[in-house]
Amino acid sequence: MKPTALLVVAVEVVELAGVVGGAGRTSRDADQDARAISEGKLPGGYRDWSLISVAREEGELDDIRAIRGNDRAIQAYKTGTRPFPDGTIIVRSLGVTTRQRKTIKLLDGPNRS
Repeated sequence: MKPTALLVVAVEVVELAGVVGGAGRTSRDADQDARAISEGKLPGGYRDWSLISVAREEGELDDIRAIRGNDRAIQAYKTGTRPFPDGTIIVRSLGVTTRQRKTIKLLDGPNRS
């Protein structure tokens, strides 16, 4: 059974910015994206994909999440297409707050940047 959509959860430190991009990608690019995902990696250029949503979780979690989608995901959202078509990729990435950055720096110690 071939999946029609894929949600990739990225747990990494990223700067959150909504940048529209990814236009004009070829099927070769889609093949490279699929290969990266099958290897447990994020597709190249995912940070340039359109921003779908941002959420801040307060309390103990205290983090910021950005949801980004490739061109197929954005088109499906705009047209209300469900289920998502083949080739749709949605990435959920984790941002870090200033307070968490300070904590990370303290944990890394003075000799690391």
